[in-house]
Amino acid sequence: MMWPRIFTAMVTPFTEEGEIDTEAAAGLARYLRDNGSGGLILAGSTGEAFSLTANERKTLYDAVRQAVHHDIPVWIGTGTNDTRTTIALSMEAASWGADGILLVSPYYNKPTPEGLLAHYTNVARHVSCPMMLYNVPGRTASMVDANTIVTISQQVPVPFAVKEASGSLDQIMRLRAGLSADVPIYSGDDGLYLPSLALGIHGVVSVASHVVGTEMMEMTELFLRGDIRAAQSLHNDLWPLFKALFVVSNPLPLKWLLSQLHFIRPVVRSPLVMPADNVFASLWAAYLKTKHLSSLSPTKRAQA
Repeated sequence: MMWPRIFTAMVTPFTEEGEIDTEAAAGLARYLRDNGSGGLILAGSTGEAFSLTANERKTLYDAVRQAVHHDIPVWIGTGTNDTRTTIALSMEAASWGADGILLVSPYYNKPTPEGLLAHYTNVARHVSCPMMLYNVPGRTASMVDANTIVTISQQVPVPFAVKEASGSLDQIMRLRAGLSADVPIYSGDDGLYLPSLALGIHGVVSVASHVVGTEMMEMTELFLRGDIRAAQSLHNDLWPLFKALFVVSNPLPLKWLLSQLHFIRPVVRSPLVMPADNVFASLWAAYLKTKHLSSLSPTKRAQA
């Protein structure tokens, strides 16, 4: 099983009419493949999964797969708050050839630990592809405790990973201590990626890698070869962009920025509404500064 260091949680491009823009999706996927992304995850939070039908997910998957072939793994989000629907979507994604499935913890209905265990193990019995548990209580209103995740990991028969987006370093420490060494943990927060590497995580499921993928890969490589000071310096350069990408709800800032860079149209699906351009002034400034700094040598970057 190939576990890349950097997964990009890819946006879903739409046409002006609100349909899947397969041409834009293919072009963006190729760009990401060539600029730091070791894998792509479609139809996650950033991909506006809440609005995508099963047929639209397949349309998106087919466009991206054709664009990147099998150069990098292509995963797809299939998690819902209903186990039967999740199983059906997961089986479909596996039949399309998806390299793995991202399963957000069930939202709104707040299942107990026993319910979460039943949910994930039931899904795992119906697919053979790898699965990634996605803990994001800020969106689901339900925290999946580290002990529960460890128990789930011990009872699913497929390759298993965790995307941890609770914002808690304590949770990451407990996960790394409890999970088997062959279970990779991914940060779901770009801003916590570098500190979490020091706690033993494997990689990141990233939003910012849409526009700074090469810089994030450089930061990863610096850390892994022990140049912690240089990695920290690069993290500090990227930090304002990490923050600005969440000036309003994701993926609104990212889609706006990608539209300014002519990758996609600034189209989202209701109930999301694209704000006025002035909302994103800090994002544009952070992006320009980040790209300027990344063009400098490490010495000049440190002096800037």
